[in-house]
Amino acid sequence: MTIKPKVRGFICTNAHPEGCAANVQEQINYVKQQAPVANGPKNVLVVGASTGYGLASRITATFGCGAKTLGLFFEKPGKGRKSGTAGFYNSVAFEQAAQAEGIYARSINGDAFSHEIKAQAIEAIKADLGKIDLVVYSLASPRRTDPDTGETYSSVLKPIGSSYTAKNLNTDTKKIADITVEPANEEEIQNTVNVMGGADWELWIKALKEADVLAEGCKTVAYTYLGDKITWPIYGHATIGKAKEDLDRAAADLNNSLSSLNGQANVSVLKALVTQSSSAIPVMPLYLSILYKEMKAEGTHEGCIEQLYRLYNECLYSDAPRLDDTNRFRVDNLELKPELQARIEKIWEEVTEENLYDLTDFKGYSDEFLRLFGFGFESVDYEAEIQTEIETSF
Repeated sequence: MTIKPKVRGFICTNAHPEGCAANVQEQINYVKQQAPVANGPKNVLVVGASTGYGLASRITATFGCGAKTLGLFFEKPGKGRKSGTAGFYNSVAFEQAAQAEGIYARSINGDAFSHEIKAQAIEAIKADLGKIDLVVYSLASPRRTDPDTGETYSSVLKPIGSSYTAKNLNTDTKKIADITVEPANEEEIQNTVNVMGGADWELWIKALKEADVLAEGCKTVAYTYLGDKITWPIYGHATIGKAKEDLDRAAADLNNSLSSLNGQANVSVLKALVTQSSSAIPVMPLYLSILYKEMKAEGTHEGCIEQLYRLYNECLYSDAPRLDDTNRFRVDNLELKPELQARIEKIWEEVTEENLYDLTDFKGYSDEFLRLFGFGFESVDYEAEIQTEIETSF
């Protein structure tokens, strides 16, 4: 069958296996072109390893550090005429590339929030790796089931205290209009913290430590986004912001827990990018379209892989890491330059449906969105017949 993108709103419901492989290979090629990360990790666990920053973390560890990796994710394989998820095809391509170079790569497909998957991961670590020296926590899910109580929580993207009205770009219709998001109630705030906060990160580190599979001097990192004036109402003073505060709390608690191993835990603040998650957040498509145009013009634009290589090289494994006053790694420094943000704010006020393509890089935003699902790569023949079902070890 041939596979063409099926887009509904901020979701693409299918993916192209060869296009996903091309996406993975591009990132591998980038890392190989950089200098190896000095004193990088040897054995890495990536929780949420199949797309976006998690996938880039795994690629950087493998091809920038020569590390063995165990990746966890929850993805669907292709079946018949229905394609698998992009994350499934990404992971297949990654494993094939790593194994072709003789580097250990193993994946577990399942609910990383569950005790069962944690136990499977620990079993694999004991059997194949011994001890882990880096744990990357990069899960992005709208729901989480507490493994102890069985209660399922759903997150919401809402401001706190009062409603929020701002410009919003409908990516289907290309219409720009104000959108108003009503404030969250206390239950919604807490549920969002339960899903997107630090609770599961802590459970992972606790389980790994109790199983004695964390190496002396181990590191762990979780990812967040803060943004600036335009995105602050929906990211900072909002339900997501409360979850991110809990992530900071977890990092501090984990630092205490890991002190016996001389380990460290940090939250890393990364730049805004087109991801499956960010596409669903009000304000972000228009903000990203402006951001991309301005950063490309000044030569500072970065994708997931460039961000992660810098995180490893300039923060995680640097003698002088870029830290803020709350012990977070900062790799969003180029996005937050005051002069850049001032230009974005000016364009934000001026942009309309008529000048959208002149003042923003909406085309680049749209192209990048499709690339997440394996579409738009020149090396891929999208008219060719292709199999959706791929045999894997996971």
